[in-house]
Amino acid sequence: MVTAGWATVLVGLHAVAGFFVLNAVLTESEGPWDRTVTGTARLMAGLGLTVELIALAVTAAGVNTGRLRRWWYAPAAALVLIALVRMVFAPRP
Repeated sequence: MVTAGWATVLVGLHAVAGFFVLNAVLTESEGPWDRTVTGTARLMAGLGLTVELIALAVTAAGVNTGRLRRWWYAPAAALVLIALVRMVFAPRP
């Protein structure tokens, strides 16, 4: 039962981070004059990264106590990687 609680918390955190990362990825520039796109994409990616770092801490605690298996690191690692790539390659105004 305790494992279900850990999983519920992690799925919720991944959903919130996924929302931010998806918004960062889907943000498109309207043209060379559009300077707010870079800030918006980086902000959304940063928020997703922040939530995923919290999820990584929860995952580490769950794995270290034996409540979760190591594969729970995979969704967090994927979302962190996508958020970092989007922050680095955000559109230039």
